[in-house]
Order: sequence, then C-alpha cells, then structure tokens
Amino acid sequence: MSPMPPLVEPAEPLSAAEMQRYSRHLILPDVGVTGQRRLKNARVLVVGAGGLGSPALLYLAAAGVGTIGVVDADVVDASNLQRQVVHGESDVGRPKVDSAADRVAEVNPHVTVVKHPVHLDSTNALDILRGYDLVLDGTDNFPTRYLVNDACAILGIPEVWGSIFRFDGQVSVFWAGHGPTYRDLFPEPPPPGAVPSCAEGGVLGVLCAAIGSVMATEAVKLVCGIGDSLVGRLMVFDALAMTWRTLNVRPNPALPPITALVDYDRFCGLLPEQTDGAGAVSAATIDVHALRDLLAARERGETDFVLVDVREPYEREIVVIPGAVGVPKADVIAAAQTKQWPADLAEGRRVVLHCKAGGRSAEALGALLAAGRTDAVHVAGGVLAWAREIDPALPTY
Repeated sequence: MSPMPPLVEPAEPLSAAEMQRYSRHLILPDVGVTGQRRLKNARVLVVGAGGLGSPALLYLAAAGVGTIGVVDADVVDASNLQRQVVHGESDVGRPKVDSAADRVAEVNPHVTVVKHPVHLDSTNALDILRGYDLVLDGTDNFPTRYLVNDACAILGIPEVWGSIFRFDGQVSVFWAGHGPTYRDLFPEPPPPGAVPSCAEGGVLGVLCAAIGSVMATEAVKLVCGIGDSLVGRLMVFDALAMTWRTLNVRPNPALPPITALVDYDRFCGLLPEQTDGAGAVSAATIDVHALRDLLAARERGETDFVLVDVREPYEREIVVIPGAVGVPKADVIAAAQTKQWPADLAEGRRVVLHCKAGGRSAEALGALLAAGRTDAVHVAGGVLAWAREIDPALPTY
C-alpha cells in the first residue's frame, strides 16, 4: 500500500540544538528537516507506562515527538523492573507517570510530557484522547483495549496497538475509515480468565523491546507520512523461534459503526466486586482483613473452611497465603461443571477462593455459584492484597 498522508503539519523551524540532536534523522531522505518538524509538532498519547509503553516512550522521546501524553494510574512495583525499562530501582512506589516523565525529560529536554495519572474509562477517554494526533495502546487488559479502540474510532484517530504474552507478541495499526479496527480482529472479547494477563502467565522481558520498538516505528512513520504502515496488517512475533509473520486484516462490513462508548467491564464479562448499599463487600466477596480474621478463628477452632488457592503451582512456589491449599482454577471449573467435587471442594464445608489479584478467583467463584454452591466466597485483591495489607514481608510478582 502507498504511504498514508502525514498526520500533522510541520512545526516552526528547528533550533540549532535540535538540528544537532536530530542530525541522523535530517540526512534520511524520507524524514529530513520537514519530517523532523512534523515530529516536533506531533502530539502522541501512550496508554500504559508498562512493558510496551516503556520502550515506546523512550524512542518517541528520542525521535523528537514534541508532546507525549502518558496515561497510567499505577505505581512502580519491583516486579515491573524486569521489563519496564522507563522505570528504575529508585522509582519503586512512585506513580508511573511521574517516573516516566522524569526519564523522558532526561532522554530529551525538548519534549513536553503531559501526565494523566488516571484510570482510563468511558467517562474520561474521549476528553483525554481528543487532544492527540495518535494513540499507542500497550495495555494488558481487554476492557481498556476495546475502550481505546472505540474512542479512537469515534474521534478518527489512528491507534498503534501492541500485545505481549510469554514469548509471543503482536502489533498492528487500527484506524477507522482507513482500515480495520481492533473489533474487526477481535469482534468479541474472550471469556473472563480465558487469556491470562502477563502478571498471571509471565512475559520475557526483552520481548517488550521488540514489540514496543515496532510500535514507536509505526508512530514515527504515521506522523511523517512515510513507508507502508501496518494498517490492515497484523505482525506476529515468536521470540523462541525468532520469526515474524504478517497476516492481512480486513474491515468487517457487517459490524456496525462505533458511535458511543459502553461499560467495558460489563462488555468483557468481568465480575465486579459486589457491594451492599453501604459500600461494603457482599457475602460473595471478602477482603484480606476478613480473611485474616477467619484464619485466626479457624486456628482457634471457632470456624471451619478451606482456603483454596486457584493459581498455578509455579506461582505458589513464589508466595502463598499460609493455610491455603492449591487447586488450579481449571480444576475448580471442571469440578463445578461435573459436580464431582474433590476433597478440598467437598460440599458441606465453606470454600474461600483466592488467586493473585482477584480475577481468577472471581471466575472460579462464578462457576461454583452457577453449580449451586452457596458456601463459597472469594478474596478481593488476592495474594497481592495480602502481601500489601497483611504481611508486607512476603514477596510479590
């Protein structure tokens, strides 16, 4: 396909310092001074300052993108540092947008960083994205992916999308009106828990560099209007085999146009924490403080229940909540479907489920409730909340 028209007009002439900094760009025939001035005038939003956002932010800043927005409501955790190279040891506990902004300023003081320390949702997405020429989505959850796609489609903004899991990565460009969107590739979200997040399944740290650098490359090409973009193509990377494959993606004419944002948690089938009118968790969900009290009462012989850890065995090797037994989520769901209960899920004994952060245990709870079990609850926040609020000496991952 032929190159897309440049996204932005050139900015004012470059300063002498900028001419020196970007000299290797200026001698590229396809970039040159005009392309560099387009980069200077560009406003690019990066959603997620994590594994993919990190290399993308660094290279966008180094390339001279004039304004870079960063959306992330999270803080830096030590477990991020294996792959999120925009952050360092001294940033642990800091908001990711602050850490990323400081690092970008160190890479290129000519870049303006706009920090959005918020959770992107249907109430704020259009307002935040509206001020940008291009969006990079490096998030790792389906509600946000569909949200960013739909907001970009409504606003007519191109979206550079990347995804990673274990040793595999994917990257494409979605742009309603010019090619397919994320919904053309994935019309329906997978069932909750069917696709583990990187926090659950792991990811090779250096894989982020491969996918994130392609995302930054596509952003530069779109801004400057050079080369063949990935609009209509999906690149698939296998790090173990060291292979790239390119698949063609076409718009689905049967899909209705995207005209409004929706409740994306509900659309993706996530089980929200149930609350009563006062805001307390319902009988189907308990917090880690209630779990601590239950474990103490069980130790005194005042109550009886089984605490079931639905994570995988290799996760239990990292950290466990004392007194839990391991039954992987798949086994819990299989038992619920057949109603052939193993000893640890025997009827007549209350079951308390937990996982890493609450997502998988909520899914397992849903399966038990659907099977007619009324004696089950799950723990909001999982082992991460336990380590954060009850026993900070425990490792996290």
